Amino acid sequence: MAHARQTGFLKSSLGVAFATLLSRALGLVRVMFEARVLGGGSVASAWFLAFSIPNLFRRLLGEGALGTALIPLVAQAEAEHGPDKVRRDLGVVFAVLSLILALVVALIAGGALGLRAFARSETGAAMFPLLATERMQLVLAILPLLMPYAFFICLVGVVGAVLNTRKEFVLPALGALLLNFFLIGGLGWGYYRAIPPAGLPQFLNVLSFLVLGSGALQLVLMLLLLWYHGRFPSLKRESFRDCAILKQLWKLVLPGMIGGAALQISFLVDRMLAIWLGPQAVPALNNVDRIVDLPIGIFALALGSVLMANMAQAAARGSREELAEDLVFSLRHVYFVCIPMAVLVMLFWQPLIRMLCLGGNYTESDLEATRYVAIFYGAGIPSFCVLKVVLPVYYARKMMKIPLYSSLVSIACNIILNLCLMWTLKQGGIALSTVLASMLNNTILITLLHREGFNLQGRLMLLTGLRSLLLAGAVGVGLYFLYPQLRRMLELPWFGEFPAFVALMALFGGLYFGASFLLRAAEPREFFDIVRRRKKRRSSKAGAPANRRRSAARRRSHSS
Repeated sequence: MAHARQTGFLKSSLGVAFATLLSRALGLVRVMFEARVLGGGSVASAWFLAFSIPNLFRRLLGEGALGTALIPLVAQAEAEHGPDKVRRDLGVVFAVLSLILALVVALIAGGALGLRAFARSETGAAMFPLLATERMQLVLAILPLLMPYAFFICLVGVVGAVLNTRKEFVLPALGALLLNFFLIGGLGWGYYRAIPPAGLPQFLNVLSFLVLGSGALQLVLMLLLLWYHGRFPSLKRESFRDCAILKQLWKLVLPGMIGGAALQISFLVDRMLAIWLGPQAVPALNNVDRIVDLPIGIFALALGSVLMANMAQAAARGSREELAEDLVFSLRHVYFVCIPMAVLVMLFWQPLIRMLCLGGNYTESDLEATRYVAIFYGAGIPSFCVLKVVLPVYYARKMMKIPLYSSLVSIACNIILNLCLMWTLKQGGIALSTVLASMLNNTILITLLHREGFNLQGRLMLLTGLRSLLLAGAVGVGLYFLYPQLRRMLELPWFGEFPAFVALMALFGGLYFGASFLLRAAEPREFFDIVRRRKKRRSSKAGAPANRRRSAARRRSHSS
């Protein structure tokens, strides 16, 4: 029973992972165009920093504590009172959240305009010289255009959390494709027009409007999907008289909001320190972060979103054993998938970033600025992914304070390490600080689960991690020496080293997966089980009409 349940949510996770893979793959295409069009200097720094602020609210209000807390409350209301109660509660939540978001957007947009005017004055330039730099002036200019995106995308995140309770995972994940489609179209046009550096500040306005259009369209499509499932919010005056859902949300969300706000403030501190280091630091951190985000989004985030819905139901039944089994199962697969990805990025960061970014306004100097960022962020991939599957154990049980305290400790550690390491390692020190803080956070959360009595099968986890590390390391080191030969053999005029890198990844994945299978690791067999079951189901569906025809023929022969 447990194996069937775990295979079921692994299959759901793979569906979400496929949708997220499309989005992240388009995200890499977007990275390629952003690097070639915007370069790796002041314009790129301004764009990445300004766009990170509405994304901050998306992580905080849309995909963060609010969406996470809403899942168990919606599941409970559905089980106890039915869909009408859910629709009324959602109407109240959406109305209040929309009002809060509108106020936040107005305040930040107005503040950016005022701050820009102040920085242009002699007093402002003398007091805050960083605000008078080109990159900060560009940030303050486009931020009012980008902030309404926070309104749209936060509501999209909340709708996606509600749809997860209806076992709808794939279509909400596909919605993220829209932003990449819009931006790739705009950046592709800019690349085709060969916009000179002097025209890039005005081009940022075009990109900002494209971001707004994608957010508005995504919200409309998600609301239509919510209506299809019969959970479209019902806003009535009497619904506000009983605001139990708001009280429950406030109680659950407040700790997560504080922790999430602290996390996002830490992120902004990282970027502000980076922008203070120089014009190349923010693009280096952002480009590598987007590449590293590929494995996190493809597998760990997909697995975590499915886990949250399953664990919320297990917690409602009071089944601690089921929670522990699901967590151990998820951690095994995170180690199996993410450790080889970390090895791949650490060993082959240079051809990866060279292939994706080099060209146009992106120079060899910009590439070299990513060296230590790529190595340290790559090493942190397993730690970032583990956090995505550990947190649902707490959130599903409505235990928001423990992750809050743990995140506050790790954030404080991150900021202190930033100030210590950035002087010698520059932006690489900021990346290393982030990885060490994430490891500390995971250690605290897993240790507390162990003290609660959760059987996390530490020996099995250690063996899985060591096996994955040794296999991936052996395959990776061997291919590291083989790659120059592959590049000489497969490099083509129009495609560069792309065919060689694709061959490298195919060899790496095939050798690692095959060696794991020969060593009788459980994870490859569990993946194969999903494929075999899907083929059997398809063959049974395909054979169903023929079986019905044979049965009908037998009934006719018996009747005659």
